[in-house]
Amino acid sequence: MRVALAVVFGISNLIVAPATAMVGGAPEIPDAQNQPEVMFVGSGGNFCTGTMIVRDLVITAAHCIHRGDSYKLVEAGRDRQPVFKDVASIATHPQFNLKTMLAHRATADVALLKLKVPHTGHIAPLHPLRARVAVGERFVVRGYGVTIRGQGSSAGRLREATLAAMGQPGNVQLRLADPASDGGKRPGLGGCTGDSGAPVYQKMGSGYLGLYGVVSWSTAPNFEYGCGGVTGVTPIELYRKWIEEQARRMGSEIGHH
Repeated sequence: MRVALAVVFGISNLIVAPATAMVGGAPEIPDAQNQPEVMFVGSGGNFCTGTMIVRDLVITAAHCIHRGDSYKLVEAGRDRQPVFKDVASIATHPQFNLKTMLAHRATADVALLKLKVPHTGHIAPLHPLRARVAVGERFVVRGYGVTIRGQGSSAGRLREATLAAMGQPGNVQLRLADPASDGGKRPGLGGCTGDSGAPVYQKMGSGYLGLYGVVSWSTAPNFEYGCGGVTGVTPIELYRKWIEEQARRMGSEIGHH
């Protein structure tokens, strides 16, 4: 069974499944406030990871957005004290279907958050359209999710894992697993609670990491419920036109690399 990776503060110990996840020894990235990866929280208590693709625009997973909630970006300020920045507007892809995602099928799990005040860190370029992904290709995932089973307090530090494509990769859905986990059969690195919407990067011809997709779900080893097995990704290739057009409607312009 797969699980969406948002978390609700206060009851995280009830919904975080057994995992070694992005957790599993994944290293913390220093100077996180200058990176394109960001964390945001909702008024209903959930939090997710997103990526700056314009200085005032974040891309994340649509299932992170709960109707009626307001959202704020969270930055690490002086002495690591959190600084909250307002989100001015939100757009979720019109073809996103929560029931479809919860039924473990591919859907347009993509959303954009427009900030009231631009972010000062780096922005991530979108990966160019490309040919089909091959099994074994490597991707880099960065997220703010939990690192210890059942402990929401272990979240909030940016960590990175390099995962490999498995199964039958395509531009509708991508499954990743720790190369050392025998295709997700043994515990390894991967997305977990709070890593919803996290960026999935692949190196471009320029040598820089380009944003290929966003994290949607995870499993424990052998596709059991939880984390530390397989990380499910929504590639943004099919939704690129919507992302660019919606960005313009929100007053932002995505650069091409």
